[in-house]
Amino acid sequence: MSITPAHERLALRPAEAARLLGIGRTLLWLMTARNEIPHARLGKRIVYPLAQLEAWLAERTKGGEQ
Repeated sequence: MSITPAHERLALRPAEAARLLGIGRTLLWLMTARNEIPHARLGKRIVYPLAQLEAWLAERTKGGEQ
């Protein structure tokens, strides 16, 4: 378990997650609805845990291995 500094956020809002992934919010919502991307529901809000997004993206990265 890693300890995140107090100034570092644990999760992103949808617009932030879409921007950092380089995709549109519509695609992000579609992937969320299909449970294709890591997310958490906090009340009515959906957030995207940063550590899980990074791991999820790393798992899907192809090439560049030495």
